[in-house]
Amino acid sequence: MTSTIVSFGEALWDLLPNGPVLGGAPLNFAYRVKALGHRSIIASRLGRDDLGQKAREQIISLGMDDACLQWDPTYPTGTVQIRFDSDKNPDYTIIENVAYDNIEFNAALANILEDADCLCFGTLAQRSRLSRRTLQQLLSEFTGRYRLFDINLRKNCYSDETIASSLEQADILKLNDEEFDELTVFLGLQGNLLPDRVEDLLRHTELKYCVVTLGERGALAHSKKGEQVYSPGYRVDLVDPCGAGDGFTAGFIHSLLENKPLREACRLGNALGAMVAQQEGATQPISYDKINAFMDANQPEVVDINFTDLQY
Repeated sequence: MTSTIVSFGEALWDLLPNGPVLGGAPLNFAYRVKALGHRSIIASRLGRDDLGQKAREQIISLGMDDACLQWDPTYPTGTVQIRFDSDKNPDYTIIENVAYDNIEFNAALANILEDADCLCFGTLAQRSRLSRRTLQQLLSEFTGRYRLFDINLRKNCYSDETIASSLEQADILKLNDEEFDELTVFLGLQGNLLPDRVEDLLRHTELKYCVVTLGERGALAHSKKGEQVYSPGYRVDLVDPCGAGDGFTAGFIHSLLENKPLREACRLGNALGAMVAQQEGATQPISYDKINAFMDANQPEVVDINFTDLQY
């Protein structure tokens, strides 16, 4: 079943030690859901510069829909300086006052919203007033199945107000365990254990699902209906972590849109995230057949002993 998925936010260049790579969480996610067979639209804004032109050319070459890519005559295409520590954990320096800070609501966005089954958004593009206002209009007019909040907290690029407003309007929250720790403090969530705090979050919001990724240890997911699922991660040789979380999100929402069980959504998300982490760059091709072969190959798992009671 093919769904229409709109991914709102930053399309930018990751300036890596080995050279620039097209990225941004919304773009990485949009590419992955397109590869899983969906109609995928990236809603972003590029500068009228060489990087912007190259970005559009590459987006088209990846087979993605560019109908909601806007051009900015003043601000440059977004860039991020990325450095890695000895454990390959990335550190980001995100350039401000760039094109994706100025995404406008226009007819193209309004038209595509009529057919959208999922609207995915994060916090980075909401750091500016104009893009935040555009997203608010999109969220208010969206009538599809899922508003997916992939929080992606970046240093100095979000506010308490942005998080609170986004949570109020989301159906699904996806975040990693470090981000959930920040959310716990911000919201005053109760519970000594992570599953207890996730349950407290669901009790106090209108979220249908909350999924917490745990790095190589897999993912924990809860639903408003009372489901609690832990899915172990896959042990792989880490090459490049950029885009692995976006791969997880793509696999997870693909399964939900296909009406698959929550456990299967986590398993597919873990597999796609692990496969992305095994290769250089966030938009290297990975077919659905290859993902299935990976999952069928009895890959060694990484199990978090804290959640084994939720594993089966």
